Amino acid sequence: MKLLIIYTYPNHASLNYAFLQKVIKGSSENSNIKELQVLDLYEEGFDPRLVFNEQQRRRDMHTNPSIEKYRKQILWADKLVLVYPIWWGRPPAMLLGYIDQLFASNFAYKDKKGLFPDGLLEGKSVVCVSTMKGPTHYPLLWLHNSHKILMKRALFNFVGIKKVKFFEFGNMESPKGNQLKKLERVYQYFKNIKQ
Repeated sequence: MKLLIIYTYPNHASLNYAFLQKVIKGSSENSNIKELQVLDLYEEGFDPRLVFNEQQRRRDMHTNPSIEKYRKQILWADKLVLVYPIWWGRPPAMLLGYIDQLFASNFAYKDKKGLFPDGLLEGKSVVCVSTMKGPTHYPLLWLHNSHKILMKRALFNFVGIKKVKFFEFGNMESPKGNQLKKLERVYQYFKNIKQ
């Protein structure tokens, strides 16, 4: 199995970075994971802005040479692992900008007659590791599970990725947030994951 970890947080002295390190450590100790790449969107200086004009049209995003290396990473990976905070009930703008550009028509999906397109990324799977200040059940009870619906249904299922797992950790700024226990849970998951 080949893992692409997409890390989206601007501070390496953070809990999100600690989760990234646990994903890497667990994966490196798992004999089922043969290769691993880490894409740190902030460190990379990824530009999340969409630019459309006479030279760069939306319908041609799948051929944009400036993001070719990122398309190759997605095609290379069997599993995408996203590590990010939940801000305002959704992933950071940096990650959404990456998604807007990379999960483009004719790369991630192909339009056809009918309601849904052909997902071109079938066979891949995703793990989302996300943190938030609010209570763990806040997205479910107050936001009607909008974060998971956005990521699973509106994005990943749309492009053919059916297997999506969530680690959605709340109370992460509280002394009672059980951060060490949650870090260990993520480490054990990646150490023992089979596919």
